Amino acid sequence: MRHGMGLAFVVLVLAGSSVEAHFGMFFPMAASTKRGEAVAFIYQWGHPFEHQLFDAPMPEQVTILNPHGKSVDLAPNLIRRTTNGKQTTIYRLHFVPEERGDFVLVLDGSPLWMEEEQEYLQDSIKVVLHVQAQKGWDNVAGKPFEMVPLTRPYGLQPGMVFQVQARANGKPLAQTLIEIERYNPVPPKQLPPDEQITRTSKTDPNGVATCTLTEPGWWCLAAQRDGGSREHKGKMVPLRQRALLWVYVDEQLVK
Repeated sequence: MRHGMGLAFVVLVLAGSSVEAHFGMFFPMAASTKRGEAVAFIYQWGHPFEHQLFDAPMPEQVTILNPHGKSVDLAPNLIRRTTNGKQTTIYRLHFVPEERGDFVLVLDGSPLWMEEEQEYLQDSIKVVLHVQAQKGWDNVAGKPFEMVPLTRPYGLQPGMVFQVQARANGKPLAQTLIEIERYNPVPPKQLPPDEQITRTSKTDPNGVATCTLTEPGWWCLAAQRDGGSREHKGKMVPLRQRALLWVYVDEQLVK
């Protein structure tokens, strides 16, 4: 991150950094709410740290798991919107929790052609909405590729250690590349070196990534894997799949 972020990793060894990594951004306007109060979610595509946005691909699916693990389709709630002077496509949806507990939302993005990399990129994004009671934050969505929090993904303070596990078909993924980047709600005036924007690491033998989230705001933790191939203009090209988890870090409490 910028301004001497100094993101520290525990146990893991840092790998090379990505340059201008693209991520799907899907999170609520408030990380927690109360039962019966509507919450707005936004889905964007681009560079979170730079707050550089591009047209978001139409999601293939949006589902929510209630605190008991029951899944509900939220795709009909999606509303297409534009931003940046009506030049960039984003999506919004509203959700009203009818009970206390933690709701896990999962957005499956469409494959998106990456011209520079000459490959398709597809994101499955997860975020947890906390509603008064601490139950259900570790519910598994059952996706072929997903990130499962091992640390409660809310109520975090800057500098707290956070752990997540990368899974494929329910099994831990060892030595899987993990990218970590913070979202800026407005473009920063000055950018640090690339290696201070997107940090990279790998999971341990149990598929676990451990990191320290040093500043307030939304953070993305993204695992990636080879998704096989897909046709593009008559030839087969690589498909790279990513499982993302968005986590919110609160402001530092005043002592």
